[in-house]
Amino acid sequence: MDGVVTLADVFEARRRLTGIIRSTPLESVRTIDRILGLQVFFKMENLQRTGSFKIRGAFNKISRLPAGGPGVVAASAGNHAQGVALAAAGASLPALVVMPRGTPRAKVRAAAAYGARVILAGRDYWGAGLVAARLAAKTGARLIPAFDDPEIIAGQGTIGFEILESLPDVDAVLVPTGGGGLLSGVALVIKALKPDTRIVGVAVRAAPALFFSHRSGAVREVPVHGTLADGIAVKRPGELTFRYIRQLVDDMVLVDEQEIATAIRLLLFRAKTVVEGAGAVGLAALLAGRVGFGGRRVAVILTGGNIDGTTLARAVLTRKKLAAGQDSDIRRRNLWVGFRE
Repeated sequence: MDGVVTLADVFEARRRLTGIIRSTPLESVRTIDRILGLQVFFKMENLQRTGSFKIRGAFNKISRLPAGGPGVVAASAGNHAQGVALAAAGASLPALVVMPRGTPRAKVRAAAAYGARVILAGRDYWGAGLVAARLAAKTGARLIPAFDDPEIIAGQGTIGFEILESLPDVDAVLVPTGGGGLLSGVALVIKALKPDTRIVGVAVRAAPALFFSHRSGAVREVPVHGTLADGIAVKRPGELTFRYIRQLVDDMVLVDEQEIATAIRLLLFRAKTVVEGAGAVGLAALLAGRVGFGGRRVAVILTGGNIDGTTLARAVLTRKKLAAGQDSDIRRRNLWVGFRE
């Protein structure tokens, strides 16, 4: 690829991923539909291999590398590391992943279990990225970007095909986003095949770079703060991903920590599924009234389920009230009825 991603590229990525990834289910939960007054269909990428969608892009990229050589290097907050580790193992390539200090232990252990050598360095994803780039230059290993790469975008975009095949009359798709690899790939596919479908990116208020970039029409860098949604805590979106997002995405919204915790709890207690903070932001946006579709059929991508026990407990036990107005709106829709397990 030459920096341009086409529908044919995503189709080819899907062929390449056949037999490697799971075509994850698109499931509805009656209680959540009743709460929201919508038909909501969850794309269960938390059930994907490695526990997140990231294996799609990582495998599409790594499977095209020549055999042998010094291997691959990647920086990651967690899920990309696991995807790179598994994809590299499948290609018989050594993998080195650099993860920020403070990365949840579950994600560090998982990356190592898939066969990667793990280094903890840097205060955040960007610090880890600088270390990874230096190691790639020093060793000659291939640097595998987390999002701003045409083959990564094409791999993530395969989710768009699966959504349309399972739900051809989908009216809107909510996509968690940080650097924009998933959002740009899914938007590319769905807008090409069903252009009237509304695409909404959901970012976290603690890392709103893509939100402000979309609003301003230019890539912006914004400081990142601590968040339950560590997987999308990115201070600057990709240049390539933003090119597609600016053209194809209808709207971007933000959610906060309490809203994410509420969504994690509802998915755990009512959908009986474990979703990490980054994966829960789409439902959080619906619950908080950030987007309204009025009885439509909405697909929400649950991007991952790699949450450590301490973080999950913190989300489940959170009982602080929501922001004024928001709390009463959610109560009016009976969110809390039978939901204080």
